[in-house]
Amino acid sequence: MKHRKAAHGKTQATVLAGEHVGGTLEVPGDKSISHRVAILSALASGNSKIIGYLQCEDCVNTLRGLEQFGAESIIDEEGDLVISGTGGRFHEAHEGLDLGNSGTGIRLLAGIAAGLPFGTKLFGDDSLSKRPMRRVCDPLEKMGATVTWHGEPGFPPMSIRGGDLQGIDYTLPVASAQVKSCLLLATLFAEGMTTLHEPRATRDHTERLMRVLQIPVEVENLTVRCPGYGDDFPELEPQEWYVPGDFSSAAFWMVAVAATEGRTAVLQNVGLNGRRTALLNVLRRMGADVEVEQVSDPADVEPYGDVKIKGAALKGTTVKGREIPNLIDELPLVAVLGALAEGETTIADARELRVKESDRIATMVRNLKHLSVDVEEREDGMVVRGPANLTPCGVIDSHGDHRIAMAMAILALYCSEPVTIRGIACTETSYPGFWYDLHHMGAQVEF
Repeated sequence: MKHRKAAHGKTQATVLAGEHVGGTLEVPGDKSISHRVAILSALASGNSKIIGYLQCEDCVNTLRGLEQFGAESIIDEEGDLVISGTGGRFHEAHEGLDLGNSGTGIRLLAGIAAGLPFGTKLFGDDSLSKRPMRRVCDPLEKMGATVTWHGEPGFPPMSIRGGDLQGIDYTLPVASAQVKSCLLLATLFAEGMTTLHEPRATRDHTERLMRVLQIPVEVENLTVRCPGYGDDFPELEPQEWYVPGDFSSAAFWMVAVAATEGRTAVLQNVGLNGRRTALLNVLRRMGADVEVEQVSDPADVEPYGDVKIKGAALKGTTVKGREIPNLIDELPLVAVLGALAEGETTIADARELRVKESDRIATMVRNLKHLSVDVEEREDGMVVRGPANLTPCGVIDSHGDHRIAMAMAILALYCSEPVTIRGIACTETSYPGFWYDLHHMGAQVEF
């Protein structure tokens, strides 16, 4: 819970060099899991302890939302988060829930709001107000909730009035773990069975965590079933949860060394959920040397272990289709790898990048061009041709997108001239210690 906010309050950074990048690092806790264990702990009765909870802005905003609903939280003497749950008996959040920049937070808490017999307003910052919400609100309305839009229909701010939900049989129009998790949370308050059909397999953190609480979630191929409890909400036992290191955060350091022979990075206690680690397969087929040692017990909720990456001369590859949902957060880094590899790297079937914190396709293409990379924008992705002769011709702008800011900082490590990145405060959204760790791994950074 102790984070190293070396760049807190800074607006831009200049990355000067990265000739000797590498080393051993333990990244902060997994953001996706942190959101979910906080919500499930708030649903339980009694005190749950969360070891490794990520104290980034996104997760803190979710935690504040849960406190608005009546849960309580403290940091104990060991620095871990303790949540006093409500037993599923939430009270009305009269001022609404301000989720800041958290797309995960607003979508998951929409599922909770749909189960409650009163209205809840959910809103956030300007970026969150551009994130599509019909993907969660349409099925919630089919379950019986009422949604009111306070601005442009389909986007926050919105209010959800719940209660008297019924289970549904629903096919998700997009492969989204956030949508799936939202509906599973709403199902806990519904009467009857909810059956969800995914177009492609997505992250299964919610299903794994629910099973620990003895919630009988069933998964068969791409179909997920969960019974509702209606008014007879179960007594969920409090837990001690362990949150492993965030694979998406570790991915930055994997790419930082992957394209240079002699560079090595060892990332410790990283989450190894098979629906999160597609980047390892991409790195292997591009030519990097990847070693994985699982250190978790088979009985642990989530597998985790140490990942060692040795750099090499990389070759281009194609990522598309079923690989995309389990690689969605790392796609900006795949574009970075493409700029460093020999030949073409193609990203396809990734139109979902258009509706993230920024339009990540357009933003990455623009910033890659600012470093003289040969890149072609496509509607559902891009084609990157490398290896690029990286030469800065302008300031890199993150457009308030944390993953863009960090991905471009990693590419700057391979540039012979200093690269300035504007709008770096957004990295607090998911990785508060990023700039400290960038220095720790051997880069020179000026603020």
